Amino acid sequence: MRDTASKRNLVLVIDDEPQMRRLLRACLERSAYQVVEAATGDQGIGEAVRCQPDAVLLDLGLPDMDGLAVLRRLREWSQVPVLVVSVRGHEDDKISALDSGANDYLTKPFSTGELLARLRVIQRYGQPQAKLERFRSGRLCVDLVKRTVTVGNRNVHLTATEYSLLVLFVRHAGMALTHGQILRAIWGIDDLEKTGYLRVYVTHLREKLEKSPAEPELIVTEPGVGYRLVVSE
Repeated sequence: MRDTASKRNLVLVIDDEPQMRRLLRACLERSAYQVVEAATGDQGIGEAVRCQPDAVLLDLGLPDMDGLAVLRRLREWSQVPVLVVSVRGHEDDKISALDSGANDYLTKPFSTGELLARLRVIQRYGQPQAKLERFRSGRLCVDLVKRTVTVGNRNVHLTATEYSLLVLFVRHAGMALTHGQILRAIWGIDDLEKTGYLRVYVTHLREKLEKSPAEPELIVTEPGVGYRLVVSE
């Protein structure tokens, strides 16, 4: 049985580079995380079963199996938040990881500040929430019980589709959603040629929610991937 008191904020690092594991361990331990390391995919899966981590940092270039295979194995039985940390920066790699169940994707090299910020976000919002009643980010407030949206003191009227799209962003706040994920969730299609259709609705949301729709700070674009709802105080 897991000792939750002794393993609180436990992060499993799956990476075959000893230097990277040392860097991640130093960064995480300075921020009061406990760290377990694995140098291969098979070892990582075994450690995930054994120690039941609170989050996983996963490299894609592992010596025994591709990181995506590790991710799919984890998702067969666990919803632990997973942040992919990889040198692969191509948009196809990011989309494949997110579609395979990653909560977020960070390209090497990275700043430790960004790593820790993204880790906090996936831990906060990455696991299923039994009942999310109200969401706040900056001046935006979404009451999921009353189905109301406000920006500051201003009530915002959304169409049914706009509201459904916003709720999807809220339930995955802080995480990148691919075009395909959004199209499937809102319209039940997986046709990337329809991304222009999605872009229109995102534009409408920005016009109603953003201070400057041309320079969005709330619903931001992940180039070549999709969109992310920013979480801020």
